[in-house]
Amino acid sequence: MPFRVLVTPRSFRKQSGEHKRILLEADCELVEATQDRPLKAAELLELIPEADALIVGLDEVTEEVIAAGQRLKVISKYGVGLDNIDIPAATAAKIVVTNTPGTNHVAVAELTMGLLLALARRIPQHNNSAKAGSWARVTGVELAGRALGLLGLGQISREVIKRAASFSMRLLVHTSHPAEELVKAYEVAYVPLEHLLSNSDFVSLHCALTPERVGLIGEKELRMMKPTSYLVNTARGELVDEEALYRALHEGWIAGAASDVFAHEPPTGSPLLGLDNFIITPHMGANTYEAIQRMGVMAAQNAILALRGQRPLYVVNPEVYTR
Repeated sequence: MPFRVLVTPRSFRKQSGEHKRILLEADCELVEATQDRPLKAAELLELIPEADALIVGLDEVTEEVIAAGQRLKVISKYGVGLDNIDIPAATAAKIVVTNTPGTNHVAVAELTMGLLLALARRIPQHNNSAKAGSWARVTGVELAGRALGLLGLGQISREVIKRAASFSMRLLVHTSHPAEELVKAYEVAYVPLEHLLSNSDFVSLHCALTPERVGLIGEKELRMMKPTSYLVNTARGELVDEEALYRALHEGWIAGAASDVFAHEPPTGSPLLGLDNFIITPHMGANTYEAIQRMGVMAAQNAILALRGQRPLYVVNPEVYTR
């Protein structure tokens, strides 16, 4: 009897390639969600009871969803962030949870650089203005010589550092895990959060979402930033207090911001969408052909190994093997 694999991530479903071939050749039956967005818990509850494995993106995998997965053996995250999965509940149910580290860091880092350039030169605004028949220009700023402050030092942040250094940016990093080799290679300076916020021309978020980091960038932090500075978020929407960010942009506490992520996606009705100094992208950080293939292949391999009773390479709740 084939394994039933429930697949929810849109890019995994829509792009053909080795990731699907791996599952089909392993005698898996793919059950694909039809929604063009992450699923809510109530929607997953209708699909999960007959699934042996779940390949999941940003969908809500709650304790109730996990309890309903009576045949579920593995939750294979298509991506890295795990804040949308109730890992303790999965562990209690002896369900293996895996993720795909090292697969999308280049894609997200490149988008981050794109957003930095878009903010610095107001590229979207000039595009819209020129298409509307205007040839007016707004003077931008160069990245060279500007200070880029990065919150977090994971693989994405390291890739941003490499690229920003090639633009001759000065690099400030706030992290609890400094890496000395980056000081030598890129002249990175490790600084307290307050110093980073008040001295950076651009602030870019690259830290994981944890309960204590919800609203990490709020009114207090935004007021620390320079009125000429910019904020970029390609990490998680909940890291930023969006109401405070709206006020900061509307009242001129900072010059502009760009975000690929929001607390609620899509951010329908958000006042941020009406601001000229705010750039939005639809959570597309990992949405490149190359990253989709890398994430998809690893997510598929993780699921198959767990279904066969073998241990996947990237298990995030190893306690299931010791219970």
